[in-house]
Amino acid sequence: MKVLHRLVCPGAFLLTLGAAAPTQTTGPPAPDPKPAVSAQATGSPVVRLQSGRVRGVDKGAVRTFSGIRYAEPPVGRLRWALPKAVRPWSGVADATKPGAACPQAKMPGVPLTDEDCLYVNVTMPRNSGGKPLPVMVWIHGGGFTSGAGSQYDAQRLATQGNVMVVTVNYRLGVLGYFGHEELTGSGTYGLADQIAALRWTRRNAAALGGDPGNVTVFGQSAGGMSTCGLLTTPASAGLFDKAIVSSGSCLIDWPKGGLFPSSHAHTPYTSLATTKKDGAALARTLKCDKGSARETLDCMRKRPVADFLPHMTTFSDHITYGTPLLPKNPATALRKGSFHRVPVISGGTRDEMRAFIGGAAMGGQKFTAERYPELMRTTFGDKADEVQARYPLSAYDSPAMAWAAVNTDRSWACPTLEADRLFARHTDVYAYEFGDRNAPNVNGIDVPGLPPGAAHASDLPSLFDLNGVNILPTPAQQRLGAQIVDYWTAFARTGDPNGKGSPRWSRFTGQGPVLGLVPDAVRPVDYAADHQCSFWNKLS
Repeated sequence: MKVLHRLVCPGAFLLTLGAAAPTQTTGPPAPDPKPAVSAQATGSPVVRLQSGRVRGVDKGAVRTFSGIRYAEPPVGRLRWALPKAVRPWSGVADATKPGAACPQAKMPGVPLTDEDCLYVNVTMPRNSGGKPLPVMVWIHGGGFTSGAGSQYDAQRLATQGNVMVVTVNYRLGVLGYFGHEELTGSGTYGLADQIAALRWTRRNAAALGGDPGNVTVFGQSAGGMSTCGLLTTPASAGLFDKAIVSSGSCLIDWPKGGLFPSSHAHTPYTSLATTKKDGAALARTLKCDKGSARETLDCMRKRPVADFLPHMTTFSDHITYGTPLLPKNPATALRKGSFHRVPVISGGTRDEMRAFIGGAAMGGQKFTAERYPELMRTTFGDKADEVQARYPLSAYDSPAMAWAAVNTDRSWACPTLEADRLFARHTDVYAYEFGDRNAPNVNGIDVPGLPPGAAHASDLPSLFDLNGVNILPTPAQQRLGAQIVDYWTAFARTGDPNGKGSPRWSRFTGQGPVLGLVPDAVRPVDYAADHQCSFWNKLS
């Protein structure tokens, strides 16, 4: 079965499986007027949460509860409001299908204008051994503008690792990160949703068989960057006990032209002033700026969701600091040691930027030998010749490969290594690199001279059955996936990823190798040398 992912912005791949895409529902889980039916009577498990009873699905090896509301629908006056606690319901709510994905520009085959989208999905082994399960809360990627928790089938994590996995929907794009002078929470609604989901998990894990005192938050790309926000906001104190940051380091930043040839210099985190400025510009575009500030906001709240969809990417990388929820830029907070002192796994993929360069090439951008010096000048200015001498075209199979290597090292790999060093000053950190250059081509990159390699998001099939399908093609890759699941779930259980039969993963101390994750070759790698981090440190 062919799997297609469409790259639209940092980590924003869209996954479709045609008829295999998950069924979506709209509106809340409907209260059942009939009396609760026991699991013994129907084979469908029923549990009582703080807000009411829910009926899930017994799938044999796993039980799932999908589309559980964790906050009130953010509609009407609650559009651009901090999430409100869910109201209790009577009867038994249907938790057999995912709730609606949050509004976003494109996800083929899925309705994308339903703001009633604040749902979680829970997967757990059918037989847990009688002990409370470690809980893992997944924050999906998608450039802060796309994706849904239901795309990530966690049955392998749950059964192999004997853990409970919670996948989360959160508000995206304009609806998650818009700012305005009349709003409380400007630029932080998506982050606030994630915090609300963590609070929901603490309150309800025990009812589902999980351990509310042993919660790991983990995320990739925008989910990893969000996890950095969760690590550095005081509002999440006490809500999780461990964190895994994948391809989303707190220190990631992109110079001008470094993400796409037309992109400006930016990071995932934005000042409140910038967010409000971008919000005001959108209000003008939508002709909502004709009265007072209050009238402007009222106009924006009356706009149909469809009006916002063409503008979703404007609010990518807009987690907003200088706000009550996120007082400090997460990069600044990490440098000052101002983060929750929990054990951390941190890493990324060996060839992150091939996904973005490939996406730009498929969109019409040219990466040629003639253009290489121009790209260098745009991005590195008066240091362009120095960078080009370090990354000569003669060392690569194509100009696209060379430019991808430059920006992988500059914007992803070396900032991740520096973040790992900062984490290691205060807590246990386990550093890794996913290096399978034959991993599934999840981004759908098809560019002559640019093999996808271990591109951004290529590690996801090792952890999840994407839209319910295991796409790891070879026995060696399946073994690597099983090894990664072992590491991640052992870490969730104890704070140490090592376990019986696993190659030793040494704690990162700020120097030395990191663990390389390659099929049948899990071993330490000289990450700093491979990505020329000494050069970049001196250049900066």
